[in-house]
Amino acid sequence: MNIKANGISFNCEINGREGAPWVVFSNSLMTDLSMWDDQAAALASDFRVLRYDQRGHGGTDAPEGAYSFDTLASDVIALFDALDIKRAHFVGLSMGGMTAVALAEQYPDRVDRVVPCDCGPASTPQSAQQWDERIALAKAQGMEALVEPTVGRWYPPEFAATNKAVVDKVRQMIRTTPLNGFIGCASALSNFDLRPGLGGIKNRTLFICGSKDATLGGTKALNAGVAGSTLIEIPGAGHISNTENPALFTQSVREFLLAP
Repeated sequence: MNIKANGISFNCEINGREGAPWVVFSNSLMTDLSMWDDQAAALASDFRVLRYDQRGHGGTDAPEGAYSFDTLASDVIALFDALDIKRAHFVGLSMGGMTAVALAEQYPDRVDRVVPCDCGPASTPQSAQQWDERIALAKAQGMEALVEPTVGRWYPPEFAATNKAVVDKVRQMIRTTPLNGFIGCASALSNFDLRPGLGGIKNRTLFICGSKDATLGGTKALNAGVAGSTLIEIPGAGHISNTENPALFTQSVREFLLAP
């Protein structure tokens, strides 16, 4: 379904029991809402599940220009308003994880429990340079040029070698990401700092990260900055940890959201 919000059209899917608590899933850079297929199916009996393609991704509009996490967070609130969602749990991975933190900082009354996964607290000069290089490559050679380098960063080689169907699904998401959307969201990732607001987060917060993910240090820093938050590591998993061990990932989310 398409929902008009914050000036653009968002591609969304809603599953689960009407009247149940809402849980919203937010995708990473260069993926779409189908990255959450396992979680949406498993949680539909307990929750009303909203998945959406982030601005510039999947079937959502991809306006030109640089995006920011302020914009990505305000997108979510506009979606909530359009769907008459007063408050929802929020789960996001990588870019979606930073969106979750931004929501807890800026709109604490609209989100309930938050689960930021495989993400970090701030960009660095080094990461900004890496994003500039990836943007330049995508502009010159198209998104296909980013497929294998990205898969190599996201998945441990032993997983990629033995789980071809999972990784091929992600390869297809990467190559079909709109160029404008990649540039816009990569720009957000190259210039953000969530650290000043971490101490003010009062929402119950669970961080999840793959034990082999390069963002583990950043996720630990976020965990240290949010009082009372918890961190669960997915053993052996890389960056897109929910696709590597969906059973443990989903169990961790379910237990956190349903705990008294």
